[in-house]
Amino acid sequence: MKFLFFTLVLLVLLKEVRSESQFAMDDGLELTLSASEPEILSLSNIDVDHEGRVWACEVINYGPNKGKRKEGDRILIMEDKDGDGKMDEFKTFYQGNEVNAAMGLCVLSDRVIVSVTPNVWVFYDDNGDDKADRKELLFTGDGAECHDHSYHSLVFGPDGNMYWNFGNTGRNLRTKQGNILRDVHDRNIEDKGKPFWGGMVFRSDLDGNNIEILAHNFRNNYEVTVDSFGSLWQSDNDDDGNRATRINYILEGGNYGYLDELTGEGWRKERVGMSPNVQLRHWHLNDPGVVPNVLQTGAGAPTGITVYEGKLLPKQYWNQLIHCESGVNVVRAYPVQEDGAGYKAGSIEVMKSINDKSFRPIDVAVAPDGSLFISDWYDPVVGGFQQRDIAKGRLYRIAPEGSKYLNPRLTFKTPKEACNSLKNPNYCVRYKAWKTLQGMGEKAEEALLELYNSSDSRVRARALWLLGKCNGREQHYIDMALKDSDPNIRTLAVRLARQSSVPLFKVLKKISTDPSPKVRMECAISLTHLHGEAKAQVWATLAKLHVAGDRWSLEALGIGASDDWDSCLSSWLEMINNNWDTPGGREIIWRSRAKQSAKLIAKIINNKKTPLEERPKFFRALDFQSASHRDEALLEILESNP
Repeated sequence: MKFLFFTLVLLVLLKEVRSESQFAMDDGLELTLSASEPEILSLSNIDVDHEGRVWACEVINYGPNKGKRKEGDRILIMEDKDGDGKMDEFKTFYQGNEVNAAMGLCVLSDRVIVSVTPNVWVFYDDNGDDKADRKELLFTGDGAECHDHSYHSLVFGPDGNMYWNFGNTGRNLRTKQGNILRDVHDRNIEDKGKPFWGGMVFRSDLDGNNIEILAHNFRNNYEVTVDSFGSLWQSDNDDDGNRATRINYILEGGNYGYLDELTGEGWRKERVGMSPNVQLRHWHLNDPGVVPNVLQTGAGAPTGITVYEGKLLPKQYWNQLIHCESGVNVVRAYPVQEDGAGYKAGSIEVMKSINDKSFRPIDVAVAPDGSLFISDWYDPVVGGFQQRDIAKGRLYRIAPEGSKYLNPRLTFKTPKEACNSLKNPNYCVRYKAWKTLQGMGEKAEEALLELYNSSDSRVRARALWLLGKCNGREQHYIDMALKDSDPNIRTLAVRLARQSSVPLFKVLKKISTDPSPKVRMECAISLTHLHGEAKAQVWATLAKLHVAGDRWSLEALGIGASDDWDSCLSSWLEMINNNWDTPGGREIIWRSRAKQSAKLIAKIINNKKTPLEERPKFFRALDFQSASHRDEALLEILESNP
């Protein structure tokens, strides 16, 4: 009997050694197998609550295995009791067919949100026994059931809102009564083109009200994440095998080019000016009106993503994107650098499988102590309605060598305690702190001001989001932030103004000549839903400062001029005394969609100084003008070139 016992122990130990030795880890990082089968099977999305417990969606009833688990899939709670990074306790929070093949999980202190197409559910544990007592439908729709291109995870933002997305089979959002939802700008939330195609990114309040479409035209934008400044990031995958998967920074109002804006055609459809480069052609990046990518990452099946705002991991990871790439069996970090008004990024392999191709990292979450947890679907294939191994699943912890997994046991009773908790890198902790501080109202103002005056810009940002929404004090704090030396804080001030009742025109006029292209880009985006001569003047000021080659700035200007191109372009031409024939000016003309744009584009094409290789892109720009103005321009070109 003793021999059998020791043999079993040895086998367990060998299993763990084998599992952990299958990976190449970046310097200074240690991998711990936190949990595996039989306790857990086929994990998709995970989250970590304010107590450091890991929650997970267990996915058995997916694709060919639909119905195999009659009682339905599970939402699990896992807890490490002794700080060794290995889970000691496993609980089932909920099991049922309502959560079959769930692809999104957001755990907050008072609710658990689960995305399982065609529904998004909110579960409540009313008596604190770690069991769901009731559920309510947050959203529903016509999205493809059990499809990993449909509804994805929600995440809490520093502004007190929820952010989430769906991919190109999400189709639409409906009310509980089955009606198509309209967003705060009275636009139907549906994938029908003109204006919205494909996958979309959303913002809503915590109850799912006041929803807004933030960006569109993605293929399978699996998960969106938000940093402390309110900046949004996500990945997207191409048509499989084209080595064009990508990382995106989200410009509010942006079109991200999965389908042709005009026709809804895919990237293979011939069009004027299309790039010979598949990676550029794929996302319609040669078309005016398409936001650039931060990075293209090659082949793969990108999944979960987060912003690491902790300090436990080595410094190179601080404030960087951490991303799961299930297709090529790797977890990466993407160190982000400023690129004009936008961003570009490098790549670091955090964790890579050496030879086990069944390692499928699906999601990443930051724990309250600053360590990372990675969920592993564990399967020879990934997605595409295939699932060959439903008998395995893994959960890993990544931390510095020798780091114990300890719950910081934060408190939230006083403003100072809640502000201290607001510093934490874990979303659930920050949600609990935000909710506490918001409920305290003006009693929290002094402690928040102290936090705002700290040296950490991201902590300052979290404080500012709350200060800037203090009833009757919005203008004061926005004005204060507009004068800040940090362009990220000034950018946040503009975002705050968009979400407040302060006169937005005054804010934008004040900041429209800011030395930071990032701040000016945010100003341009903010003009989207404003109209009139005042808007045109601010837009013209921003356009005058556009630097040639900055595609981010250019697309922000395009977003800002939406529905007001005639007045915006005329104001700019007047401001620059019609001296538009410069590298930056020609870019603005290329992007513009005013009544006079086609004539100006024709002048560029007819200009003998315009290189032959550049002319196709201007011919393509004519496709985006009204038919009558385009035809007039083409006739002019023909007459000038008999």
